[in-house]
Amino acid sequence: MKRILLMVFRNFLLVPFAWCRLCYHASHTEKYSDEEQYALLKYITLRANRGGNVTIDVHGSENIPKKNGFMFFPNHQGLYDVLAIIEATPCPFSVVAKKEIANIPFLKQVFACMKAYMLDREDVRQAMQVIIDVTNEVKKGRNYLIFAEGTRSKNGNQLRDFKGGSFKSATKAKCPIVPVALLNAYKPFDTNTIAPVTVQVHFLKPMYYEEYKDMKTTEFAAEVKSRIEKVIRENES
Repeated sequence: MKRILLMVFRNFLLVPFAWCRLCYHASHTEKYSDEEQYALLKYITLRANRGGNVTIDVHGSENIPKKNGFMFFPNHQGLYDVLAIIEATPCPFSVVAKKEIANIPFLKQVFACMKAYMLDREDVRQAMQVIIDVTNEVKKGRNYLIFAEGTRSKNGNQLRDFKGGSFKSATKAKCPIVPVALLNAYKPFDTNTIAPVTVQVHFLKPMYYEEYKDMKTTEFAAEVKSRIEKVIRENES
């Protein structure tokens, strides 16, 4: 909470304008392209991070596919994760997020601009429809991000198990997937300090369909988790 207040305080002249603009974009998504929406989110995120003493240390940008129609699979540390990846990523992407955070102010507007899907984990039929919709969107060339752990880890940089079902859209779309290792992304919002913090974002080499087509989704999930864990071990101080 302290860091959020710091972000607002250091951008107090910008906040009213940025908030109104964000809300307008969120309410009129049909008026803006994905690139225009993403440019706004990136601008707001950059200003918030600078004001909040947050530095994003990006590695492996060259591993992001040049052709759209891929999926990011990062580890999940907290509410800040998506903002870290927005600053780190040059191209627009959307998100599949749990419905429990759908009405959190600011995140609600961000997800609206991204045209995110909100997943009800208690509704199997709705979850299946999300898988179908995301598959079709990826085939059309949109990029998506899914947190395969299903919920955030509460143990710093340690990972929870990755759920095989999270990879169904990727396997159905036969798309490249990019594992993403986040380090210290829990610190900006989940620690009670405003001290400078560096969040590492590592884009790992993509896995293409030919590499994972013969894997069960549970095996696929375990492999992605293993690759992310390896990068975290190598870079955790």
